[in-house]
Amino acid sequence: MKKAKIYMHDIWAGTLKEDQDGFHFQYESSYLGQESVEAISLTLPIRNEEYKSQSLFPFFDGLIPEGWLLDIAERNWKINPRDRMSLLMATCRDCIGAVSVQLFEDKDNG
Repeated sequence: MKKAKIYMHDIWAGTLKEDQDGFHFQYESSYLGQESVEAISLTLPIRNEEYKSQSLFPFFDGLIPEGWLLDIAERNWKINPRDRMSLLMATCRDCIGAVSVQLFEDKDNG
């Protein structure tokens, strides 16, 4: 299973996972409990329930670079171009805009 923390304005907003059933995104309860929360995307509005999809959610897929920059990422990290979750985690740590993606470290699983 691949797992990433999704940050909104440097605040942990939710968790994105990929497993044998597809992709899952869920907002963190601590994020939902804040006074003025902002949705990650219009296609992922604020809610307590988990989002599920067979393919990477279009919003997250859109964060992955394209063209020559994607070619560099694929070559340097030896990532299969079809492995969208790995590409997202490798290339979107410091995205332009409010959202960033961080690898969910093993120590975070506790």
